[in-house]
Amino acid sequence: MDVLSDAVTAARTGRPHAGRVIRKTPFADSVPAGEGAAFHVVLQGSCLLLPPDAEPVPLTVGDVAFLPRAAAHGLTACPSAPPGGTTVLLSGGCPMDVDRAHPLLAELPELLHLPAKVGRDPGLHAAVDLLGQELDAPGPGGDAALPALLDLLLLYLLRDWLAGRPGGWAAALRDPAVAAALRAVHADPARPWSVEELGRRGGLSRAAFARRFAALVGRPPLAYLTWWRLTTAARLLRDTDAPLTAIAAQVGYGSEPALAHAFKREYGLAPGAYRRAATTRTPAPAARP
Repeated sequence: MDVLSDAVTAARTGRPHAGRVIRKTPFADSVPAGEGAAFHVVLQGSCLLLPPDAEPVPLTVGDVAFLPRAAAHGLTACPSAPPGGTTVLLSGGCPMDVDRAHPLLAELPELLHLPAKVGRDPGLHAAVDLLGQELDAPGPGGDAALPALLDLLLLYLLRDWLAGRPGGWAAALRDPAVAAALRAVHADPARPWSVEELGRRGGLSRAAFARRFAALVGRPPLAYLTWWRLTTAARLLRDTDAPLTAIAAQVGYGSEPALAHAFKREYGLAPGAYRRAATTRTPAPAARP
């Protein structure tokens, strides 16, 4: 299983959305804070992105600005832009519950600026081009194509960011032994994994694997396994109507009471109460990271 895809899926609470934003110089927009992640791609012209507590960020054609927690910000014309010039942005977002964010996503800065530089992941360029085409000339199947392309854009953004990081979760995913264990846990969270068995996946002894995993992931292997089981249970409670007995079996708890006890200890709510809160869009406490 793909840890990055799982991390995004676990936090998502709705369908991504996007649209073209066309502005004539001079302009100044205020973008309120939202729920989840927000992004802007400059398709034509240029502008300044104004973070609330940082210096303005110049954006030019092909640049991507990604705000993982959809912080309030501004967009304004560059001071040097000629009057009447046109700036076109592809702007949108993905509803996500940041309280349930995977630690991988929690490492993201408030603003991620990806310039249109030579050597950038060609997939990111392709996703932007396809999104622009779909918005310019929507065709049959557009209701399915647009969310799928936005998912691609989000994943390529995260890939590009991970590729440039030397440590943290980027290092964990590059480490053969730790990455093998993470894939195994995500592929089959119900399995009664032991530290020794996970270590064998990467060709390490129990002690060496445990040290390396904790150093790169930030918690011991079985603590991560428990966290991921409960995070998966929360997603299933939110997104499906599966009975608690079935969810318990899917995430590795032998009975409904066993899952209920562990879930309430971490989330502060019984599973049924959590499901009702999620259904009514009432924010629920998240499992401890």
